[in-house]
Amino acid sequence: MPTIYKKPIYPVQPGLREFLARCNREVPLPLTYSDLFYFTVSGPLLDKQGRDTLWQTVGYHSFEMPRIHQSLKEIYALLKSGGDRAALDHLYVDRVDYCSFGNTQPFRVRIVNSYNDNQDYFYIKRADSSRIYGLELEHLLSPHRMHYLTCGNTLVEEHVAGIPGDLFVKEWLHNPQVKIIRLAKELVKFNERCFIRLLGDMRACNFVMDMTPDVEEVQIRIRAMDFDQQSHNERKKFYLPQFFKENRPLVLYCTKHLNLQTAMQYQREEQALIIRRMNSIHDRLRLLLDNMATEDLAPERNVHHLRAELADHYKNSRFENCESMGDLVRVSLESLRDRHGHPEKPHPHTTDTDLFV
Repeated sequence: MPTIYKKPIYPVQPGLREFLARCNREVPLPLTYSDLFYFTVSGPLLDKQGRDTLWQTVGYHSFEMPRIHQSLKEIYALLKSGGDRAALDHLYVDRVDYCSFGNTQPFRVRIVNSYNDNQDYFYIKRADSSRIYGLELEHLLSPHRMHYLTCGNTLVEEHVAGIPGDLFVKEWLHNPQVKIIRLAKELVKFNERCFIRLLGDMRACNFVMDMTPDVEEVQIRIRAMDFDQQSHNERKKFYLPQFFKENRPLVLYCTKHLNLQTAMQYQREEQALIIRRMNSIHDRLRLLLDNMATEDLAPERNVHHLRAELADHYKNSRFENCESMGDLVRVSLESLRDRHGHPEKPHPHTTDTDLFV
């Protein structure tokens, strides 16, 4: 049988650690990722239809449970309210789940408010440099803020709420509440964001649809929820969601309802927004990319193959001088700013037959 390649965990280097500390991301935690591995029982977690979710609900020794649950509540307070402990008394840990197949093998913690039964989730994972860069780039360059904390080899992330993309395709794609043009517009913009900052593997199960009731219709936003494949793969198409077979129904939906000129307009809108964000957080982005450019986040062959594809794609020889994935992200963002001076020029991956770009 062929060997299945799994992206390795890249440890957090001193430069990134210093950046995280400066941005108040690196904080002391009362419990680490490795502490959660001392569970004594586990059982499969089933969904409402009785199907296996591939998560395991885990339990701990009775004498350890109070300490673990208290620590998890304190972490939640750090993530959500900067450590304010006023709400801890009416919060309780309802469940801890473990996913062995995920790249960072996450624990998912379900927190419940005892006053109103409102529930929330957060995740505790192994800290992975490429994932952290993905989270921070999403925070800086997308419309969405990402709340996460690090402590040594531990990464804590908030839950990204929304309908998983694969479930949306099955149950919501043709729902009359979904405004056709709004969805098609968001698909174009999401595809553009991923490609410009080289966020890979955005197949339907790795992003969610955030649906918000508006004045008259439902507003839709697509949010990435998996950042393990930030700037790692060697193939250009890996960074374009349009090419994943799981996204095919969305691609067909988009091409059916958008013409080329409208798709290009939405591309330019997203490009302009990214440039505006780049300008507003220039120093923080520069520091992040300076550190990213010095790190080995992918095998050398991946960098060389991707830089050749991007140089050909953009007809820009600057990519050929890049020696790291961080360099490629930097040049991609800089070339975006250069191209934006000529809005009449079509984007390199826009064609009459391929509007989901």
